[in-house]
Amino acid sequence: MDNTTLPRHAVQRTFRIATMDCPVEEGEIRRALEAVPGIQALRFQLGARTLGITAPEDVLARALEVIRQTGFDPKPLAASLAAVRVVHEHTHTQHGENACCSGQAHGPAPGADPRAPSSTTHEHGPGDDLHDHAHAPDGRWGLARLLGALALAILAEGIHYFTPETIFFKGLGMGLAALAIALSGFETYAKGLSALRRGRLNINALMAVAVTGAFLIGQWPEAAMVMALYAIAELIEARSVDRARNAIQGLLALAPAQAHVQQADGRWAHMPAEQVALHALVRVRPGERLPLDGVVTEGRTTIDQAPVTGESLPVDKAPGDVVFAGTVNGAGELTFRVTAQAQDTTLARIIHAVEQAQGSRAPTQRFVDRFASVYTPAVFVIALAVAVLGPWAGGWTALEALYKALVLLVIACPCALVISTPVTVVSALANAARQGVLIKGGVHLENARRIRVVALDKTGTVTQGRPRLVDWTGWDGERTTTAGGDVLAVAQALATRSDHPVSQAIVQGLQGEPQTGTTPMVAELEALPGKGLAAMVGGVRHMLGNHRLAHEQGHCNAALEAELARHEQAGRTVTLLISAQGVKAIFAVADTLKDSSTEAVAELTALGIRTVMLSGDNQATAAFVARQAGIQQAQGALLPEDKLAALQRLRAAHGPVAMAGDGINDAPALAQADLGIAMGAAGTDIAMEAADMVIMNDDLRRVPAAIRLSRKTWAVLWQNIILALGIKAVFLVLALAGSATMWMAVFADMGASLLVVANGLRLLRARA
Repeated sequence: MDNTTLPRHAVQRTFRIATMDCPVEEGEIRRALEAVPGIQALRFQLGARTLGITAPEDVLARALEVIRQTGFDPKPLAASLAAVRVVHEHTHTQHGENACCSGQAHGPAPGADPRAPSSTTHEHGPGDDLHDHAHAPDGRWGLARLLGALALAILAEGIHYFTPETIFFKGLGMGLAALAIALSGFETYAKGLSALRRGRLNINALMAVAVTGAFLIGQWPEAAMVMALYAIAELIEARSVDRARNAIQGLLALAPAQAHVQQADGRWAHMPAEQVALHALVRVRPGERLPLDGVVTEGRTTIDQAPVTGESLPVDKAPGDVVFAGTVNGAGELTFRVTAQAQDTTLARIIHAVEQAQGSRAPTQRFVDRFASVYTPAVFVIALAVAVLGPWAGGWTALEALYKALVLLVIACPCALVISTPVTVVSALANAARQGVLIKGGVHLENARRIRVVALDKTGTVTQGRPRLVDWTGWDGERTTTAGGDVLAVAQALATRSDHPVSQAIVQGLQGEPQTGTTPMVAELEALPGKGLAAMVGGVRHMLGNHRLAHEQGHCNAALEAELARHEQAGRTVTLLISAQGVKAIFAVADTLKDSSTEAVAELTALGIRTVMLSGDNQATAAFVARQAGIQQAQGALLPEDKLAALQRLRAAHGPVAMAGDGINDAPALAQADLGIAMGAAGTDIAMEAADMVIMNDDLRRVPAAIRLSRKTWAVLWQNIILALGIKAVFLVLALAGSATMWMAVFADMGASLLVVANGLRLLRARA
């Protein structure tokens, strides 16, 4: 959205909030800004730790002040001449708001694609610090500060245990403990007190209360040690989390910042890739990475496309072939014409797709957030009851009861539980992206494990999608004849106007064939979805379409049916040239299976998933190809609406259905399926927009791999949930029994967090 579409006087600004790294911080900021009238849109990007605000200037200033009062420090993203402009198109409103981690996050924020869907302008210039640390913005000094706080806490412990009980030593120990708490807990206290003022219970509030209470009841050595250990554990945890969040970050470095471009006067010069115009010629030397997407104009080479498509072997490239930014040129020099600017390359779209997917919460994550919103207040109430009723019901002293209550406050933090799901999901999404599979959100990642039927389009999905013309004849109404040059000229003129693979095969197959006269003019072109196309050619209406079209036009007879059946039984797709007088020519096109199709179908079957072919091609051809691939069922001659009906029948009979396809005709079915899977290399933009998952290299084996990854992710999610809740339950009982200390509570909380993070990170390297 550009500024011309904004409400009057509104401006768009984007701010980086270094300490906003999990849903609880987003929720706190969102709730605080609800009190500011006049804000027209908020756009949160947790992965990049940015917040976009659309509001009038005076309202924007008030909003920033409210954010600062909440305990966060928004910094405007600086613009520069070399900045990458990122314009988003819609607003994100789907993050959770429950207690989680402290926001002490570290590491680089992922880059963003200019086509990202939210209405924010992000400008990341070379001067922007995309590696700042939330807990320690000053880098090594921040870590040194935490280690210093830990050393002071240890000294305080030593003074408490090994020195005489004198005012001097007690005062010295308390001073060291207070200094340790101040050094390690400044951010925690700032955000905790802000949360308490608003009546919110998050880990910052719980830790602030627990540490302060422990200090006041005389447990100052333990209070200092708890805060120092907590801060260090948070630092370790945050860096681990960022490893998952930024797993896709390495893709940003794949596309070179400079391109070798031909200038208007014919010279070749290096210039920033982001300034290269469409259709410019770019030269790439052997061994270099490609800076932009394009089509080869000169040279032959092989290119390693693994970063974009996940293909393990280099791909041969020659003039006319498509190349992608971020891929590696082989031994030959290459010149290509730019087809997408830096912000619109396939690589940029991959990065954006993963970032957007990170912002989409999976069902399990939503469940965990809802649970945590109940769990934390419940434990807080229990802690309060222990403090108030403990002396009366348990026979404890007031200090004992208060101490147990403070231990419970630390245990009340659901950090391990809440953080376990996003780390796991993001790790799986990044893993899939590196294998050439783009999954558009955690919900689709989880849904993949539920799939019971995979419906497959034929052309371009199961087959190569590059059919060739194998036979053509004229037709006189009863028998085949030699196709005249005028007939071939009309057929080629019509086929040229379609981008369907079958039409293109006819065009290529007829090249070089003798034709009469000049190429006839085509006018009044009309698409006939699922059937073909029609147009005025040389002043006469002609149609180029399938068997269904001929039947609807009333031109089928027994002889034609027999001839068509002969081709269809051989697995050929038949296209007919039709005029008002009847069928004038028959064109038979054959396609071949992809090398991966049979193996992919076998893997799906082994997973207990039924496979069905849904094709617009005739039934005989669909059945022939299905038998070759091992597909259990084939339905042919389907219009787009027929595919929708077929999906509904399959869902009713077997359960959740996935649809894999690549064409415009597949888009409605992709959108309606429980999981839409688009073939990205050969697929249309419409199909890829409608799909929930995109296979970048068209390798059908990625479909069962994605389903296996989904099942593995589900298993890890529940391992983490059980682990986090199990540890909490054990220490809750120990605390009530008087066997747990604050030390133990912190180790339990942060230990559980580190365990679930490490478990989730395993999915970064998992092979599905």
